[in-house]
Amino acid sequence: MDKKSVLELVKRENVRFVRLQITDINGFLKNVEIPVKLLEKSLDEGVMFDGSSIDGFVRIEESDMYLIPDASTVALLPWKDDDEKTMRIICDVHLPNGEPFEGDPRYRLKKVVQRAKEMGFIAHAGPEPEFFLFKRDENSDRPIVGFMDRGSYFDMLPVDKGEETRKEIVISLEKMGFDIEAAHHEVAPSQHEIDFRYADILKTADNIQTFKWVVKTIALMNGLYATFMPKPFAQVNGSGMHIHLSLFENGKNAFYDPEKPYELSDVLLNFVGGIIKYAKELTIVTNPIINSYKRLVPGYEAPINISWALGNRSAMIRVPAARGQATRIEIRNPDPSCNPYLALAVLLEAGLRGIEEGILPPKPVGENIFKLNQTERKKRKIQNLPGNLNEALEYFSRSSLIKDVLGDHIYKKFLETKKKEWKEFMMHVTDWEKEKYLELY
Repeated sequence: MDKKSVLELVKRENVRFVRLQITDINGFLKNVEIPVKLLEKSLDEGVMFDGSSIDGFVRIEESDMYLIPDASTVALLPWKDDDEKTMRIICDVHLPNGEPFEGDPRYRLKKVVQRAKEMGFIAHAGPEPEFFLFKRDENSDRPIVGFMDRGSYFDMLPVDKGEETRKEIVISLEKMGFDIEAAHHEVAPSQHEIDFRYADILKTADNIQTFKWVVKTIALMNGLYATFMPKPFAQVNGSGMHIHLSLFENGKNAFYDPEKPYELSDVLLNFVGGIIKYAKELTIVTNPIINSYKRLVPGYEAPINISWALGNRSAMIRVPAARGQATRIEIRNPDPSCNPYLALAVLLEAGLRGIEEGILPPKPVGENIFKLNQTERKKRKIQNLPGNLNEALEYFSRSSLIKDVLGDHIYKKFLETKKKEWKEFMMHVTDWEKEKYLELY
């Protein structure tokens, strides 16, 4: 959409309010709501806001910043009635002098997208986000942490107690322009997945943020609570967000080459090689919280090994069977707690560096990697992802790639936040420790 079509839509639909949305460094969606009478001015001039009020943005003496609406992200909120129709527009953040704010996560992804274009590539991405649904306490509105059902993969009512809520989520997403490809109960009890069609990588990041917001909103409206926490329960699978990535060059899939082994191009191999080379440095961005590493453990399908494979789901990266224009890689370690702008930015940059540097990955692994012993893994040059946030932080802090992609502002704020999070965790006495040691010692 352009300005004219946005204003026509507002008039036609009798929109009364507009939500201008941005994402902070930690991946949390924020918004400023304005009356529709101010929309035209905001499209022309932006809307000034206090940047110091957004976690990780700027200091109070540098607080004046501007929201610049991106008209291509316009969507009507389907859960508002006709008397208070509300429109959503995702914004970029600019400084008073008109320049983009270096600490805006969306801008950081835009910079890598532009770099890919200069190399001749258009990047596409498609996510597979998973989440849990809990019952909600009517008195406190807090989640009642426990399984709502005993369902598993592809189960339905009466076993799947979240089926109707999931259906409402799908309907709402479709009304907001999503092309939904699949929705189903996942492996763990009370766990769900909704997949939507791939798009250019920036739109995909926007869609992930919108998706998480819609899921949580519709769940609350149905008396439930949705969480994208990676591992709420110890003995069942956690929630991941597999990312499918592909590059297009002159309208053709650059990952496909019918003349090469497995019909996979050198571009794909180099892209995979880049992600494997930089995997440890990227992990804290794709898996950013303490709980992320409770998911990355053996036995629950999540990858812990830095490897790639053809179809084999025990690898960190796999190449699905589809070829031609559908050729792509699937990166399986990210989880939905990540900031999608930053996660997609670092993954894309790692792949692009793999292409520039001509990095070839090791041979694809055909066996179940979880069953390979240490000697076999070493022989195949299969290393492990970081085992906890602190280990991931060490690789992050030494990474020139990360500094280049995130920029000085986000890099420093992110590092500071994660060091503080790890320190708080190490000072906390868990229920497990009390149960294990209190009476024993």
